[in-house]
Amino acid sequence: MSVDIQPALVRDRFFLRSRQTVRAARAFAAETLHAWGVTCRQDDVSLCVSELATNALLHGVPPGRHYRLRMLLFDGTVRVEVADSGGGWPRVADRDPGADGGRGLLLVAAVADRWGTAERRPGKAVWCEFALGPGA
Repeated sequence: MSVDIQPALVRDRFFLRSRQTVRAARAFAAETLHAWGVTCRQDDVSLCVSELATNALLHGVPPGRHYRLRMLLFDGTVRVEVADSGGGWPRVADRDPGADGGRGLLLVAAVADRWGTAERRPGKAVWCEFALGPGA
């Protein structure tokens, strides 16, 4: 039996604790997808990168620190991971429908095919995955 194993493609970048870096994180994600030849789900990936980066900035990155955006391509799947060194654990919160914020993980859960969290020392990573489908 012959098994064709394709290694994962990985790119990551660190971003300072600043709201202005969310745009740079989206640009990095778009650049990465382009470099990999991924032409579908770009808007979904961009939205989730924005939400996860914003959540890391608001709830996870201690002052003077940074967060890491890592993207992986493997088995027809794009995985986005945003890691920070802060405390706390992300969760989908019940929010007042009239509130201005608090829907980031709800959006990620609705748009991505899968999402979750992973413990890091220190901190945590929040990830989401996008199946690309045949020919993507």
